[in-house]
Amino acid sequence: MDVYSKARDLGIDLEFVDGQGHRHVVNGERLRAILDGLPPPPRHPYLKQPVVVIVDAGDCHVPVDSEVNGIGWRLVGRNAVLARGRVARSMIDLPHSMAIGPYRLELENENCDTIDSIPLLVTPAAAYQGSFERVWVLSVQLYGLSSSRNWGIGDFTDLAALIELAAEWGCAGIGLNPLHALFDDRPLECSPYAPNSRLFLNPLYIDPERLPNFAGAWLAQHREQRDQARHGVLIDYAAVAELKFAALRYAFEAFNTEDATARVEFEAFRQERGELLQRFACFEVLRRQFAPLPWWQWPEEWRRPEDARIHGFRKGPQCAEIEFVEFVQWCAAIQLQSCADLAAERGMAVGLYLDVAVGVQAGGFDAWNEQNAISRGLSVGAPPDQLNTAGQDWGLAGFNAAGLEASGFAPFREMLRASMRFAGAIRLDHVLGLNRLYLIPSGASPRDGVYVEMPLDALLGVIAQESVSQRCITIGEDLGTVPDGFRDILAAWGVWSYKVMMFERGHDGAFIGPSGYAANALVTFNTHDLASFAGWQSHSDLKVKRELGLDPGESEAERAHARRAFEWKLGEEHIGPKNFFGAVEFLARTPSRILAIALDDLIGLKDQPNIPGTMNEHPNWRRRLPVELNDLGRCIDLDALRHALRIR
Repeated sequence: MDVYSKARDLGIDLEFVDGQGHRHVVNGERLRAILDGLPPPPRHPYLKQPVVVIVDAGDCHVPVDSEVNGIGWRLVGRNAVLARGRVARSMIDLPHSMAIGPYRLELENENCDTIDSIPLLVTPAAAYQGSFERVWVLSVQLYGLSSSRNWGIGDFTDLAALIELAAEWGCAGIGLNPLHALFDDRPLECSPYAPNSRLFLNPLYIDPERLPNFAGAWLAQHREQRDQARHGVLIDYAAVAELKFAALRYAFEAFNTEDATARVEFEAFRQERGELLQRFACFEVLRRQFAPLPWWQWPEEWRRPEDARIHGFRKGPQCAEIEFVEFVQWCAAIQLQSCADLAAERGMAVGLYLDVAVGVQAGGFDAWNEQNAISRGLSVGAPPDQLNTAGQDWGLAGFNAAGLEASGFAPFREMLRASMRFAGAIRLDHVLGLNRLYLIPSGASPRDGVYVEMPLDALLGVIAQESVSQRCITIGEDLGTVPDGFRDILAAWGVWSYKVMMFERGHDGAFIGPSGYAANALVTFNTHDLASFAGWQSHSDLKVKRELGLDPGESEAERAHARRAFEWKLGEEHIGPKNFFGAVEFLARTPSRILAIALDDLIGLKDQPNIPGTMNEHPNWRRRLPVELNDLGRCIDLDALRHALRIR
């Protein structure tokens, strides 16, 4: 089989059009680099690809090749055979009373040996839609929250205080940057969108003073260190990590000797999180043991997570270190859950709105744990478009179709569940990746990537299953080059759109009116990767990008035209203020059910949290808010905010 045939089998697009309208034809050399990074496609001699059955649709028939008529089939769930039958009229007639969940559909020969097998997903008709009308949420970068009591970084106690404050303003939820686990021993790698694992939490958000048996005497001895960590405009991640992990170890030692009740709760947590938590804890200990080597250069016996070896490792000399990692995750989970519970108690209809990164770092836990389903040798990115003319390489490893199918989509399910268990809504970053991923071989230019198809229906089926189970709205960040009909497919499955006012403009540059926005959508003025409102108005984002040697994707004249179009649209809608509150009032009039307002914009910050295309050239993800939590009510014009939101 030649390279082009192999590429077609793996769903690789041999040509595509980028966001600038340029056509790309993929050559054989580029294909070979991609093929080397993907597992071979599963072979189905008789059955088709993964099957999605909507439980309420009444259609429980699976078509198969005519040559298997008379062959036996079986439906397997939780390692038990739930139903059997024989293929008749090129059709498998499944039971009509199947519960929502994952199954496998298998064909068997006369000896009852499996001769073909595919995942079968029984799903709700659509994802969870919520039980509220039109509300607004406050978007914040949790790490940047300032307070007189935190340890140099915003934490879960700050989040609780913000929930109390925002609930008084009529806010229905708090939107947060990804809370995924990072590499806590690599302070410069602080992007929440480049995680070690999407399955676990970042320990730096723990408030040590709320830990079981934490003694104030310990803090008194380290007060100077804490005060130093709180000093400055930028977050000192290294200082914060050193201080917090010292406190966590102190709390762990006290916990092990004094608190029998907490021990019962901890053991229940370990039991609930099961094998994944065990593997993560072992990985973190191994990662430090073999540093700085990436896991694929570790000793051979540790390059794959074999359960028997892991169980032995947990009983060996490192058992206390492994339990410490599990203890830290328990502390993070109970503090985040308490914030979710508080939001519910304060009547917040959405609660926590959490962001989910599009991929993971190749050297992290998820890539080690799911070596078939995650392609560590290929990086997820985007081809050139109007804002990023050189294309983008995000340096992240993403899922692949073959590995997901082989695992029955369990890794994708676990990723969703990890965030949904705490949230009333999640946002899937770069939701276009459910349909196809733009993959770039290691060392290649972002211009030299290719699109690889993903099992869209199956992934949407898993989203519907988990969304309904967890009662969590799913919002897809559908910006960029969107294939025709893709948004319609998302909408049919109940996945909400993500509407950014900056981009909602016609070909003539005019902003579309409020009625042009979808109802099942989250609407916002900007994102963390775009200019703040103050930066946009002052053109300071264009200046910063030029100083960094980046193409801002927009000229001064084009920005001035955009600002005039913005003011004209507000005037057309009879909105008086032509400032950020005017933008809020405009967005409040849309039918979109969630309006997200950035705290940075409410306090008038010019700098955006992140400038794509930069690493250390700009202090991405490190800025601390210049206003403390207790002063937010005095810093924000709450009367203007309430007036702008009066119809919400």
